[in-house]
Amino acid sequence: MMRQPAFWQHAQGGIAAWALSPLAAMVARATARRVARAGFAVSVPVICCGNATVGGAGKTIVASDLAARLRARGVRVHMLTRGFGGSARGVLRVDPALHRPADVGDEALLLAALAPTFVSADRAAGARAAVAAGAQALIMDDGMQNPGLIKTLSLLVIDGATGFGNGQVLPAGPLREPVAACAARAGAAVLIGTDRTGARALLPPSLPLLCATLRPAPGVEALRGRRVLAFAGIGHPEKFFAMLAEAGVVLAATEAFGDHHPYREGEVARLIRRAAALDALPVTTPKDHVRLHPEQAGMVTAVGVSLAWSNEPAVDALLARLLP
Repeated sequence: MMRQPAFWQHAQGGIAAWALSPLAAMVARATARRVARAGFAVSVPVICCGNATVGGAGKTIVASDLAARLRARGVRVHMLTRGFGGSARGVLRVDPALHRPADVGDEALLLAALAPTFVSADRAAGARAAVAAGAQALIMDDGMQNPGLIKTLSLLVIDGATGFGNGQVLPAGPLREPVAACAARAGAAVLIGTDRTGARALLPPSLPLLCATLRPAPGVEALRGRRVLAFAGIGHPEKFFAMLAEAGVVLAATEAFGDHHPYREGEVARLIRRAAALDALPVTTPKDHVRLHPEQAGMVTAVGVSLAWSNEPAVDALLARLLP
């Protein structure tokens, strides 16, 4: 996936956004018609972790956190995703031992390590398969603008660093639909990190807001003071690099790629050689790590993140209201 254009960023726009505004209006109307369609209802709670923008906002991290909380309550939770970047068609239950990112996408493999995960562009079909397999609750990674399945709770996930970009709809900006339209269907918003763009002010005052920050997984402690070559192909690679630096890791070099970048073996070999020349350890995100060739993955360290909620009881209370 290509990196987002500069005029999509907060407080940007200018002539490029203006020139594309007629197309943006058409996209907004088309999305409004699509989300108004009737969806399919299943017999278990459905939680959707979505966003208003394209690119990474932290949806998968939120979905993973909620899955862990439901499992701790003894709930058999299953995950639903469309498997972005994968070639699978129909409904497929992800098997990490058999499937590769080319089959089901990188995010599906990360989710499958936590809970049974179904890949399906048809969310209703995926939900039926999950319920038939014993799911007591479903968590959708993305799908805020997909009307195929009725959601019990939709969470609008917002990246505090980038917010809603320049506030324009595709292709004039990064929004899939206007913020107000998306927020109207949400049961709560999740703001990850410091609100640097004033995104909070664009939300309805009545919409509950849950705040969280990203913290590195415990494994980062072993890298403190170590020289690393950090590379990432996620929505905002700079956030990964900043997290490592804040944790005390020495960044000898960094390389950023587009979101869901399909790493070639020669490309990764070059990164490993460059790290060795810098007397550094090659480091990447778990999402990138699953996209590496298995033989090369063993030579690269993955550093993950988790959520630290500012009001954890509020999150648990929100989930408790959904359960029988």
